[in-house]
Parts: sequence; C-alpha cells; structure tokens
Amino acid sequence: MKITQGLVEQHIHGAFGIDFMDCSIEDIHQAAILLAQNGVTAFFPTIMTADLKLIKERISVIKEAKMTQNRKMAQIIGVHLEGPFINPKKAGIHDAKYILPLEISLYKEIEDEIIKIVTLAPEFDYSGSFREYLNYKGIKVSLGHSESVDFGKIHQVTHLYNAMGAFHHRNKSSVVEALCSDDIFIEIIADSKHVNDNVLKITFKQKALDKILLISDALPLAHSDKDSMIFAGKEIYNKEGNLVSKDGTLAGSSMLLCDIVKNLVDKKLMTFENAIKCTTSNQYSYHNILNILNVYWNEYNEIIKVDFI
Repeated sequence: MKITQGLVEQHIHGAFGIDFMDCSIEDIHQAAILLAQNGVTAFFPTIMTADLKLIKERISVIKEAKMTQNRKMAQIIGVHLEGPFINPKKAGIHDAKYILPLEISLYKEIEDEIIKIVTLAPEFDYSGSFREYLNYKGIKVSLGHSESVDFGKIHQVTHLYNAMGAFHHRNKSSVVEALCSDDIFIEIIADSKHVNDNVLKITFKQKALDKILLISDALPLAHSDKDSMIFAGKEIYNKEGNLVSKDGTLAGSSMLLCDIVKNLVDKKLMTFENAIKCTTSNQYSYHNILNILNVYWNEYNEIIKVDFI
C-alpha cells in the first residue's frame, strides 16, 4: 500500500452522476466530498461551451459553492473555462452553435476572478489581444480545440492529442509544437482510451516531467451507476468504459485521477513517484497553490490521502 498527499484535478466536468453544467451548490459540495474520498485535494470545475447566459450562471453557482465549502471537501481553486472560444472544426463533443469569436468584449460578459484557466483557439485571436488580456489578468491560457501552431502567450495545451492539430512528420502542428516547447505545460488524459499506450510512452520520454499535468477530463458518468446521461446537449453512453456520443465521438473519461495513476503504474507506463509528481507538486507550483493547500492540510486533521495498492 502506498499513500500520497492529495491530488490536484485541473480538468473535470463532473462525476458521480453530477454535472457541473447542470447542478446545484449542494451537488457540487457532494462531488467535492466524494472527490476527497478518492484522493483529490483540489480541483477546477470545468465549464463547457454553452450560451453565455448559462456560462455566467454556472460560474456564479461554482463561486458560491467555493465560498461555502467545508474541510471535508476537495477545495475548489477556480474555474477552467473550456470554450466557447474554440475552433468549430475541433469542437469534439462541444456544441458548435455556441462557439464565439475571440473578442474581449464577449469575455467580459462572463468575466469573474474565479476563472483561472481558459482553453481557446489562438488561430482566431488574430492580433493576440485576447491572450494578452488574459495574461494581464493572471489567467492560465491553454491552447485547445485548436489547429494553431501559434504558442505566443500560451501556458499549456488542453488534453494533448485530443481535438488539436495532429502529429505530422513534415509539417508543424499543435502536438509537435507542444512536445518540443520547453516552456509549455501539457494536460494529458492517460486513461489508455484517449491516448494509445505507446504514444503515452513516447510523450513521457519526450516531455520534461515537470511540464506534465495528468488530468481525468472526467464526465458526470465517471464513477456513476448510470449507463447514459445528457451532457453538452448530447446523449453520452458508457460503452465498456468509453464515454461516447451516439455518433461514436469520444467524450471525456470514465476514470478519476486516482484511477489514471493506477492505470499508468499497473501498465508500467510511468513510475508511481512520477505519476504522483504529475498530479501533485507540478500542479502546486504551476498554480501557486501550495500555501493554500498547506493551510487546508493544517486545519483539516484527517488530511486527505489516497491509498494506491
């Protein structure tokens, strides 16, 4: 048995049948309790592409949930805004009818200090002013659902390999640029479903360990007894652990972060120590949240830990 400090999840849409796009404050608190029981110390509820009115409402609900948490819950650090400022060609499960141009005025309609990460498609930020504004506000800017090779004012990429310009041996692509940049962090869903195991091996050999951020991209169906749910306006089915839409499009993961760590270690794709680094200390330093979590650990006697067997 191995025990570690709590994990940090920076990309999660829900779990346990709870959808962060359609739930109450009490539901978010319940999810936070269950996440804590599965080893997560801190998380970033992730908002999908949707009507701006709905996005604003969800931000408000998450903010209120954060303000009313107790110490038995994984702590909400901030919101990860995954859309609506993305490329419709790389929408994936996102509803393309709600995708918007990268205009600061539109962002200001939903702007809130709880937004800490924004996934966007730089190819539509022609002047770079949108990214510059987010940088000025101290927000982590993530290239995602994009075909761009412009990494100016970008901090990370959203779920590497998925919904982005693919590897090509003669041409530049989002994937190649992300792998070759020493400054860019990469999110990766290492559930062996979103990324092939051999590709994971290549990635872990190529990318500096301290730039890897393991995520789950979990959907509400994760750790749920439901076989299907409506998510992002689409019916999503659990097909032997693969969460897919009716047309077969792979959505998020059915795994939580603790499951992903176990998957990597069991398959010898990453050592336990390295997997923990990519779910704890990398995030602590990247988001500058170690002081926040130290307070949390000091005040909560039953420090959140997770057993890995």
